[in-house]
This record gives sequence, structure tokens and C-alpha cells, in this order.
Amino acid sequence: MSNRFPFPLPTGWFQVAYSDELKPGDVVPLRYFERDLVLFRTEGGVASLLDAHCPHLGAHLGHGGKVDGESIACPFHDWRFGADGGCTSVPYANKQPRKSSVACWPLREVNGLLMTWHDTAGRAPFWEVPELEEYGHEEWTEYVLRRWTIRTCNQEMAENAVDKAHFHYLHGTREMPETKYAETHDHLLRTQSTTPMTTPMGDVDGLVTVDAYGFGFTTTRFTGLAETLLVNSVTPIENGLCDVRFAFSVRKTYGASVARGIGKAFVAEVERQLEQDIPIWENKVFLPRPVLCDGDGPIGLFRTWARQFYPSSEQLTAT
Repeated sequence: MSNRFPFPLPTGWFQVAYSDELKPGDVVPLRYFERDLVLFRTEGGVASLLDAHCPHLGAHLGHGGKVDGESIACPFHDWRFGADGGCTSVPYANKQPRKSSVACWPLREVNGLLMTWHDTAGRAPFWEVPELEEYGHEEWTEYVLRRWTIRTCNQEMAENAVDKAHFHYLHGTREMPETKYAETHDHLLRTQSTTPMTTPMGDVDGLVTVDAYGFGFTTTRFTGLAETLLVNSVTPIENGLCDVRFAFSVRKTYGASVARGIGKAFVAEVERQLEQDIPIWENKVFLPRPVLCDGDGPIGLFRTWARQFYPSSEQLTAT
């Protein structure tokens, strides 16, 4: 836990890469969840995420390791590990050592993202990332990508979605959004709000629907001027430091060129707002009992929902 945020690393699905960033044969060292990891894709196309260090003498598989067939080879002594982390070969051993596997992380390729499951208590995944109908659809543009590293935690970023007052006072929106509804279903938090916008075409009543699947994967759908999808992933590097990825797609209602123009303007506006948030996030502290007022939005509902993503002491003891 950091001094500013009294939370352990949360449970859920978190992005470690985009699918097209990892070609067959690629090996990528990563640092997430306060752990050194290695991401690779076998020659047959299977993506795998393992703990980084070889159980032999501790070499980092991501620095000099190479894919050979369906295994990754350690650069130090050529010990080999399959996509499931099991040792497939020790070239100079007459008898393969016991306990020679490397921990393998659950990994899913969905919506063009590579997502892994993290749970401090070591529990298996108890929900899945949904497939998005917009992804890969001919009526929607390809993703436009943005990325930041921010000194904050997942809960603080996620709380922004229900903090409606800051949109007006920090971001300068014409009016505060009006929450139409906010509801929770197990790991899913869904909110919908109206947001009046001033555009070159006149005033538009925008509708914003946010679906947060835990803290690591969120979709935000905007309608009004044009239908736009924002896929937002926030992955903890360590407590108090996050890797933030935004992927935007616009429906080609008025043609591909118009969609690209609208998308460019929309991305610029979201970038502007997020970069206004950064100095707030990086310098604020979490208050367990904030003084709230009736215009703040469903912050209490959000915080009650958020508690489920931190394993209890009993669950941690059982691991």
C-alpha cells in the first residue's frame, strides 16, 4: 500500500498489451503488479504471460530470451518453457529437475487487447471480459490509441466517472452532467448521464454510458453528435503508479472521412480533460470518510461496489 492510498493491488482483468503489438516470436519484458513478467507469442500464435525469472538461476526470460517453436528459451542456460509455464527441455540434463515450471498468468485476447487476471489471494478468474460488437465491425473505425503513466491508483481513476461536479468545475463543461441512473451488478458498475455540449453545429444533448468491469476494463459510449466508443484500461505497475491506455472508435454514420474528423476532435477533447485530471490525481489523497453533498453524484454507491476488488484478510490467509 502507498502512503496516499490505503488499498492493496486490486482483483480483476488488466491489459498488458494490444494484440497486434505481439507478433509470433516476439518476447517482451513487462513490469506490472509489482512483479517482473515476460510476455511472448509462440510461433504457432499462442500468447503467454509468465513470471519473468527462470527457476534455474534466476535469469530474466524477457531480456535475451527467444521463442523456439512453442517454447521460450532462457538466455542463460537454454532451459525452455511452454506457453503454460511448464519446463519443456533442459538440453544438458539427463533427468529433468522437479519443480522446474514458471508461474503462468491467465491471459485472454479479446477486443484487440491482451488481458491478464490479477488476484492477490491467488483465486481463479470469476468473470470474463465481454466481447464488444463494435470491435472489428466494418461500420466502426479502427482504434485510435493514447497512453499515459500516472501516479495514482485504479480506484481513484475509476471514481471520476461518478464525480459529476468536476466535469464542470475542472474541465469547464457548459453544465454539470445529469445522472440518469447508476447501478451495480456484481463486478459491473453501469452509469448513464446526459451532457449538454456546444458544437459548431449548435447545442447537442450528449448521452454518456459507462460500463466498468472492475477496475481494469471500462467502456464509455458517447452519443449525440456521433457515436463514439472509448475502451479504457488501467493497469497497476505498482501501488500508486498506473499504466493507462485509451482506445477510441467512431461509428462511420456520415462516412469514414467524417468519422475520422469527429474522432480526432473527440480524442483531443478527452486528452485535454484527462491531462487536467493528472495533477489532481498525482497530488490528492484518498479520504475514507469524505464530506459529501447532495450534488456530488453516486460516490457512495461507487465505493460500496469497489470494496469487492480487494481480497479480505481471510481470503489472503487461505492462499
